Amino acid sequence: MALASVLAVAAPLQALELHAPNAALHVQVARTSAQRERGLMHVTALAPHTGMLFVFAAEKPWTFWMKDTLIDLDMVWLRRDGTVSSVAVRVPRTPSGTPDDRVARRAGVGAYVLELPANEAAHDGLREGARVSGLPELARE
Repeated sequence: MALASVLAVAAPLQALELHAPNAALHVQVARTSAQRERGLMHVTALAPHTGMLFVFAAEKPWTFWMKDTLIDLDMVWLRRDGTVSSVAVRVPRTPSGTPDDRVARRAGVGAYVLELPANEAAHDGLREGARVSGLPELARE
């Protein structure tokens, strides 16, 4: 199943190919506050090597929460130069209706955050210190 078909209900996002050490990754880009807030909410499946790239205006600490995220994900924080600063593996899904204080949260430092299907990061060679190329310009906010 292609990422585009999974996210067809949302407004079209820019599609981009990134290059991880062991794979080409096909992602959609969440650049605005509204796009980042929606993220992968209500998505029920992702194909291997697909995901979403969250683009920020600055490299700093960012906390993500998994409100209404229906699949387990790997989350990869990337510095401005594409270096992986941290990876959160198999962040658990949060079914709709979960009280806010029980929603999974993860934090890291970066200018980008990459969300992929659970257990994908290790297969793609994404670990602290690895590099990703093909990143877009930072967001303007």
